[in-house]
Amino acid sequence: MRKILVVVDMQNDFIDGSLGTKEAQAIVPKVVEKIREYDPWNIYLTRDTHYENYLDTQEGRNLPVVHCVEGTDGWQVREEIAEAAGKATYVDKPSFGSSKLAGMLMTERAQEALEIELVGLCTDICVVSNALLLKAAMPEAPITVDASCCAGVTPERHKTALETMKSCQIRIINE
Repeated sequence: MRKILVVVDMQNDFIDGSLGTKEAQAIVPKVVEKIREYDPWNIYLTRDTHYENYLDTQEGRNLPVVHCVEGTDGWQVREEIAEAAGKATYVDKPSFGSSKLAGMLMTERAQEALEIELVGLCTDICVVSNALLLKAAMPEAPITVDASCCAGVTPERHKTALETMKSCQIRIINE
């Protein structure tokens, strides 16, 4: 079974930028270690991608903090993570979950069995959205989230999201 790693939104704005947290900063070395366990060809990195009109979008009206505007430093994947990932595949996504990523992995799964692991930010928004999207698209694929390589908007929301994923038969490790 081919092992895939999905690194969700490890971007500067979520680590120490406009929406950064100390919990997000703390997981960076763990995410780098996790990436080194995988072949770069089996790694997908998502990037939350917004544009100058962000505040006019539904998300912007509900979260009026400009972040991850394409081409800015805040949009970039953290340097040490990008370096560790090498020639990984980048997937830009305009929303929390990526149907494009799900489609790409469904195509891969049609050719061989996959086991998918997710890490990244934020546990309670984009990690849970992508994990549930992937589980819905591929209900028989084993999907794991490494809790030690994720951080939520708050520690409480991180824990709640992990419980939600457990309820949907997503394996949680390293709590």
